Amino acid sequence: MSGLFITALVIGGIIALFLAGLVFSLIGAWVRALFNGAPVGITKLIAMKLASIPYGLVVDARITAVRAGIELSADQIASHFQAGGNVVPTVQALIAAMKAGIELNWDRACAIDLATKGSGKSVVEAVRTSVDPKVIDCPNPEGGRTTIDGVAKDGIQVKVKARVTVRTNLTRFVGGAKEETIIARVGEGIVTTIGAAETYKVVLENPDSISKTVLARGLDVGTAYEILSIDIADVDVGENVGAKLQESQAEANKNMAQAQAEIRRAAAVALEQEMKARVQEMQAKVVEAQAQIPMAMAEAFRSGKLGVMDYYRMENIQSDTAMRGSIAHPEGKK
Repeated sequence: MSGLFITALVIGGIIALFLAGLVFSLIGAWVRALFNGAPVGITKLIAMKLASIPYGLVVDARITAVRAGIELSADQIASHFQAGGNVVPTVQALIAAMKAGIELNWDRACAIDLATKGSGKSVVEAVRTSVDPKVIDCPNPEGGRTTIDGVAKDGIQVKVKARVTVRTNLTRFVGGAKEETIIARVGEGIVTTIGAAETYKVVLENPDSISKTVLARGLDVGTAYEILSIDIADVDVGENVGAKLQESQAEANKNMAQAQAEIRRAAAVALEQEMKARVQEMQAKVVEAQAQIPMAMAEAFRSGKLGVMDYYRMENIQSDTAMRGSIAHPEGKK
């Protein structure tokens, strides 16, 4: 009986020492929270310790929020940490929004923090941009283009550089389109506005018409930003695209005409060769027919249809025809 009691006593002592050590390790954070007006129960600290949550980080974040006038519970901060959020920047963003008079609650701040995780941005930057608007170059020089090019109705190209001033819309930040969409929409609006101008001179004389027209299109719908202004930084005249197109069309028409002429020439050559072949064929038939004349005359002599006098008269006629031809063509041309 005494042995069992001693064993129980040892086990109890070990448990007591463990609990004492655990409480002693947490006492510093508990006291710090208590003296800063942001008390956290010792049981909650023990639960965070056992759940491998950095209780010191949670306590410090709660102290920061409470001292700034924002009531956050330790459970809210611990839950955001367990969700993979950045506790300190989220609290800082919440304080910055409150100081700037921007409506932002803890849940939305946590959502923005989680949405920007791994994107190179942060919830603090989102709030800062909402307070201090940022300027976006359009087009983005990092994309390899320095101007947005459009062509007026007279065929003259106009090159434009724009600067878009935006402010973060925290209510649409989660799920809203980012800067790339703003740049694409503004570029599309500029090209459309230039294309609607009768001449390039209209754009050069009144570049503000571009920004006013584009701004009136409501390009920030569905994005994480609110467009405050669109400023035309530079306008320049580019190439005469209309003249180049006409030149290209003329060259294409010339090439087509040349191709058609070549087709006709080839057809004419083929027809000429065909006619020469037919002439040679006819000549061959004539020679063949001429070769049959002596045979026919011989047959006529044998059958008595042609006499000797008839033959001489035919020869005289041929001689007379040859003489007349030599007189008519003294140079020998027939």
